[in-house]
Amino acid sequence: MLSPPALAAHLRRLLLSPLTFRAAPASSPTSCLVHRAMASTAAAPSGCVAAEEYEDVLGKLSSLITQKVRAHSGNRGNQWDLMAHYLKILELEEPIARMKVIHVAGTKGKGSTCTFTESILRSCGFHTGLFTSPHLMDVRERFRLDGVDISEEKFLKYFWWCWNKLKEKTDDDIPMPAYFRFLALLAFKIFSAEQVDVAVLEVGLGGKFDATNVVEAPVVCGISSLGYDHMEILGNTLGEIAGEKAGIFKKGVPAYTAPQPEEAMISLKQRASELGISLQVADPLKPHQLKDQELGLHGEHQYINAGLAVALASTWLEKQGHKDMIPLNCTDSLPDQFIRGLSCASLQGRAQIVSDSRVNSEDKNKDSSLLFYLDGAHSPESMEICAKWFSNVTKEDKIPSSAEQSQTSGNSRKILLFNCMSVRDPMRLLPHLLDTSTQNGVHFDLALFVPNQSQYNKLGSNVSAPAEPEQIDLSWQLSLQTVWEKLLHGTNGTNTSKTSQVFESLPHAIEWLRKNAKENRSTSFQVLVTGSLHLVGDVLRLIKK
Repeated sequence: MLSPPALAAHLRRLLLSPLTFRAAPASSPTSCLVHRAMASTAAAPSGCVAAEEYEDVLGKLSSLITQKVRAHSGNRGNQWDLMAHYLKILELEEPIARMKVIHVAGTKGKGSTCTFTESILRSCGFHTGLFTSPHLMDVRERFRLDGVDISEEKFLKYFWWCWNKLKEKTDDDIPMPAYFRFLALLAFKIFSAEQVDVAVLEVGLGGKFDATNVVEAPVVCGISSLGYDHMEILGNTLGEIAGEKAGIFKKGVPAYTAPQPEEAMISLKQRASELGISLQVADPLKPHQLKDQELGLHGEHQYINAGLAVALASTWLEKQGHKDMIPLNCTDSLPDQFIRGLSCASLQGRAQIVSDSRVNSEDKNKDSSLLFYLDGAHSPESMEICAKWFSNVTKEDKIPSSAEQSQTSGNSRKILLFNCMSVRDPMRLLPHLLDTSTQNGVHFDLALFVPNQSQYNKLGSNVSAPAEPEQIDLSWQLSLQTVWEKLLHGTNGTNTSKTSQVFESLPHAIEWLRKNAKENRSTSFQVLVTGSLHLVGDVLRLIKK
C-alpha cells in the first residue's frame, strides 16, 4: 500500500503532461496527416502562471480519485442515484436532453469505434465532440473537439465552472462526485457549451450504471466486441457482462452490435426485446469498401470496429435528415467522406509503432534499431489480437508508414515489455499472448516485467526523489515473471535472465533497451509494450521526451 504522500504523487502524475492545440480542418488527404499529427503531439503549457493553475487543477482532480473499487457500495460519491443531483446542480438536464448523442459500450474496441465514428461525422462537415477513456499522457485527451484535444484555456474555464458549482452545493449527504463521474459531467458541460452537432460518448465501465448513461434519449447506441474483463464488477459469464453493457439500450433508440459470441448475443437480444427495439448486427468492413485506402487505426480487428462505426454514423446521419450522405448498401464502396474519416482516424496506444528517436536519430543512414510496438490490450481476447498484429507487422518486409522507417525482419530481437493491473489474472492474459505469437511464428527472445512509472514517480513542480530500490514493491512483477517462466519451461523450469528480467523501474528498462540497441546496431530491437494502457502511456511519455 502506498503512503498518502506517495499516493497523492501517483494520482497527480496520472493526470499530468498538458497539450495545447487548435483544430485544423480535415477536408483533404493532406490535412488528414496534419490533423493526426496535431492530435497526438505534446506541448508544454504556455507561461508559468498557466502551468501553476494547471497543476492546481490536476491536484483537485486527483483528490476525486477514490482508493475503493469503482463498484464499492460504500463509496457515496460513486453511487448512481447521485448523478441526478449533480446534473441539477450543474444545470445540465436540458442541455443533455438536446444533445445528439452516439453512445457506445463494449469490452474491446469501444474507444476505436468511437474514434472512427467521430472522424466520419467530422469528415461529413459536422462539429463533433468525443469523450473517451482512459487518457495516456494528458487528461485533456479524453475531450476532443473536432478531432483535437480540448485546449488548455477551454479546459480550465469549464473545469472551474463545474468545480466551483459542485463545491458550493455538495455536502456530507451529496459529496463531490468521484473522478470518472466528474470527468463525464465535465464532458457534458464542454459539449453543451461548445454546441457540438454530435457528441460521441464511450462508456467508462459496464453500461447500466456508467456515468455516461444519464443520457436518456441518444440518437443511436452501439456495442463493440464483448469479452471477459472487470468480472469482479460486471459478472463472471459473458451473458452477465452483456447484460450490463446492454444497460445503455433505450426504448425507441436503434441499437447495433459487432458480431458477438452466442452467449453474449442472446443476452443483448433479450434486453432489446424487453425494450421493443431492434438490435442489428453490423458486419465488419471489407477492405474493398475503402477504395484502396487504409484504416487510420491498424490491425485486422479494426475492420470490425470500423463496420460498427459506419452503421452508427449512417444511422445518426439518417436520423438528422442527411440520407444523401449515407452508404447505399453494405457491400459497395463507401462515400468519400466516410473513407476519409476512417483513414484519418487517430488514437494513441492501439496498434501504434513508435521509433525511439534518441537511439535511431544518431545514425540516420541506418534502419531503426529500437522500435516500440504499443497496444493497450488487457483482456484475454485482446491479447490474442495484439499478438496477431505484432506477429504480422514484424514479419513484413516493411513496417507501416506511421513509423516512417524501412525494416527487415532478418536480424532482430523480439522483446516483451509487460505489466498489468493486479486485479487481472495473468494466467488469463500471458498464455493467450504467448500461444498466439508462437502459432504465428513469433518467439520472444526476452520478457521484461516492470512497474508502471506512476507507481513511484511523478512529473510536475513538486517532483520528489525516486524511491530507493528497496522501497519499491516488485512482488507483482515477480509473480508475472514466474507465470511467464512456467509457460516457457513448465512447472519445474527455473528462471534465468536469458528469458526474462524484472526491472525496478520503467525508465531503467528503457535505458537498458537503449544501451543494448546502441551497442548492437546491426540488430533490430522490436519491443512489444502491452498489458496496460497506463504502461503504454508511461512508455510514450518517456520516449517522446
